[in-house]
Amino acid sequence: MYRAIAANKRNTILIIALFLLIIGGLGYLASVVYGNTTIVIVTLVIAAGYALIQYFAASGQAVLMSGAIEIQKSDNPRLYRIVENLSITTGMPMPKVYIVNDPAPNAFATGRDPQHAVVAATTGLLDIMDDAELEGVMAHELGHVQNYDIRVSMIVFGLVVAVGFIADMFLRFAFFGGGNNNRDNNNGGGGGGNPFLLVFGLVAILVAPLVAAVVQSAVSRQREYLADATGALTTRHPDALASALEKLGAYGRPMQRQNSTMAHMWIADPTKPGIMDRLFSTHPPLAERVERLRKSGLGF
Repeated sequence: MYRAIAANKRNTILIIALFLLIIGGLGYLASVVYGNTTIVIVTLVIAAGYALIQYFAASGQAVLMSGAIEIQKSDNPRLYRIVENLSITTGMPMPKVYIVNDPAPNAFATGRDPQHAVVAATTGLLDIMDDAELEGVMAHELGHVQNYDIRVSMIVFGLVVAVGFIADMFLRFAFFGGGNNNRDNNNGGGGGGNPFLLVFGLVAILVAPLVAAVVQSAVSRQREYLADATGALTTRHPDALASALEKLGAYGRPMQRQNSTMAHMWIADPTKPGIMDRLFSTHPPLAERVERLRKSGLGF
């Protein structure tokens, strides 16, 4: 488990580097298309500044987007005590506890580290889970905290938004601000004089957000498997988490307040994607997760 946590911290650096590479590549292509090399530097500076802001602000944004409300023990003793007991068991600081008023059963964790963590559950989850199943779900969420998945998820969340924003900005320039492309390009400078470069650049700008989404999905799927295992080890009751996941599959529904950029933070996909779910889904199939838990040999 400690190896997994260390690997997750290394993965954070690799993920940031990969996204900065994608963003830098977008800036380079834009500089070729528009004939201005300063675009690369400006793009990287903006992306780095945005990532830094997101590092501190993304968890608050996620809470706001979900509509979660912070609770104290007196507001919901059942949920609060379960999180409190799990925190004591794992030796982690007590995270802030939130409830989302939504009939869709779901839960998420966010924050930049265990000292600044947040866990949340929907009213729909509290309604359908018994105590053992709810403990399994919250142990899964605290597993994300313990494994530093929340930091990875938060950074991925911010950088995916950044890639989409930059790509959209460049596309708008291409279609609405391209009047200057042909100016001063008679000497061969700038991509405006080369139709191939222009087309290639525009295609790359369109593809970049898709690549970012695939990276986000791949990272999130592996983190879900690890959090399942961590939660099962914490409670010593993998069957309870497996049963909770089966209920999520049986009673799951789209969230009332959906946002694809934070879909990877939830224990179950809150958007119910369609035909492309195997490629872009941020979660592995619930049936596979249940099967892994049943066959894990983690029972005590």
